[in-house]
Formats: sequence, structure tokens, C-alpha cells
Amino acid sequence: MTADQQELDWVRKAQQGDRQAFGALVRSHRQGVVNVVYRMCGDAHLAEDAAQMAFLKAWQHLARLRPGTSFRNWVYRIATNSALDDLRRERETLDPEELNLPAPGAALEEQMEQGERAERVRRAVLALPEASRVVLVLREYEGLSYQEIAGTLSIPLGTVMSRLSYARKRLLEMLSEEIQLAQEES
Repeated sequence: MTADQQELDWVRKAQQGDRQAFGALVRSHRQGVVNVVYRMCGDAHLAEDAAQMAFLKAWQHLARLRPGTSFRNWVYRIATNSALDDLRRERETLDPEELNLPAPGAALEEQMEQGERAERVRRAVLALPEASRVVLVLREYEGLSYQEIAGTLSIPLGTVMSRLSYARKRLLEMLSEEIQLAQEES
């Protein structure tokens, strides 16, 4: 049985009230949901909370999931909507101090540079408008196809393409400015 067939089987069973099947869906997609939300907002606690809320809502509304629809895409949409709602309510700047774990065996200077680059990219992604940030995260970090993103967010394929193009262009602009400033300071 392929992974897609297994997922469809779990969804079917969960829709009939099988909590173990739903648990398998949660285990299968939990980390991906947390990753998507974290990359959108930069707050690990919000990502965990949004993932938990997304799976709770998914369980409550599982009957609405149409046959053949990707559970992963559906739960990603629930999670991103939940996180965006939380962010709108809080209206906080989310910039937690996080430890960037270096690659084993890398020199200290190299590790610091990697951490600084990762932090610059993270800040630039968080600075993107919500609509562009969501599309970028789903494509670049989660590897969804353009078609899957369109389905997940219920937007036209052309909108996915334009938002992704804008996000990439804007990231390049922001990161180029930061790199120039860093070089000038050196």
C-alpha cells in the first residue's frame, strides 16, 4: 500500500470515528504542520499551539474533508489560518531568541556565520506580507507543488505563481541590502 493509499485509508477510518486512525494522521503530519507555522511566524510556541488547534479542528470537521482531498494540504490550511488569526489578534512582533545549532565539526567562526545567515533569512521571511509568506513557506520549506498550494489555500494557480515570484524577489532585495550593510561595516 502506498503512502497516499494509507493516508486515504486512515482518513476514511477516522471519518467513521476511528481515533487510532486519526492518531496515525496526526503522527504522520504533526511535524510538517509545526514547521509550516513556525516558518510563517517565527514563534515556536505559537507553532505548537497552532498545530494542536489545527488537529483539533481537523478532528471536529473531518466529515467535511472531501474524498480524495489531501489531508496534509487540508490540515496545513487549517494551521496557517489558525496561526494568522492568532497573529492578527496579538499584533506582536515575534522575534524570539533562538539557538541555531551548528553543524558538527564546523569551525566556530563558520558556525557563527551560518547562524547569522540563517537569522537574516528568517527575519526576511517574517518581514514578507502574510499572503506571500504562506506561499513561500509551503513551496520552499514544505515542497508543495504550485497546484497543491493553490488547493491548500483555495487560490488560483496564477495567484500562487505571482505571490511566490513577489516573495522571492522581495527576499532577494532584503537580503542584498543586509549583505551590503554588513560588508560596509566590515
